[in-house]
Amino acid sequence: MKFDFYVRTEKDLTDAIEEYGFVPFFAGRIEGFSVEERISPAAWFPDEGEGIWEWKGPVIRESRCAYGKFFEKKAVFVSKRWFPALANYRRDGYDYDARSDEGLTNYREEALYKLIDKNAPSLSSALKKTGGYGREGKKGFDTLVTSLQAQCYIVINDFVYSTDKHGKKYGWGVAEYTTPEKFYGDDFTAAAYSEEPEESYARIFDHLRNILPHAHEEDIKRILGK
Repeated sequence: MKFDFYVRTEKDLTDAIEEYGFVPFFAGRIEGFSVEERISPAAWFPDEGEGIWEWKGPVIRESRCAYGKFFEKKAVFVSKRWFPALANYRRDGYDYDARSDEGLTNYREEALYKLIDKNAPSLSSALKKTGGYGREGKKGFDTLVTSLQAQCYIVINDFVYSTDKHGKKYGWGVAEYTTPEKFYGDDFTAAAYSEEPEESYARIFDHLRNILPHAHEEDIKRILGK
């Protein structure tokens, strides 16, 4: 099953996520392994109507895939079937409370995680306001959010757009964050910790090597954070 698709419609994207499990949004170190390299120009920046930027939210909601900065600080769609394995490996088998109890977190990251967990789902703009982040307040919101995504402790729940008086969306969508536990429920917890973290890593590595036969093994290890 070689990674090979072309996105013209929202369904094309959803089908690719379901088939391949891991679909990066932007081009990265592995050639051809992204939506950006496999999308119709008309869907990347459409002259009119909606395109890939507007499809992200509906695809997340309808397919229940996880979306976040999972590979080298770049956004990736991960199917519902594969995300528990990625989370188990990246978390090293710890849920956030257990990681905190073991003294493996830092206070700034933990404060933001707890804020997201308490208010989820919550827009990034609301989190910044509630948490006191900004020019005159606490620094590092984007860095902390990226770190929590990389560890698979938070995901993007949706993208929310402003609308005009006619109900038409405009501007860029604002990310809405939540935790995988709240996004998926108890099924996620049961699936995520059903095997050892190294077993999860091995399954993901073998899967990516299968769908990306042209990729160097070292590059696969790097995007997985090994």
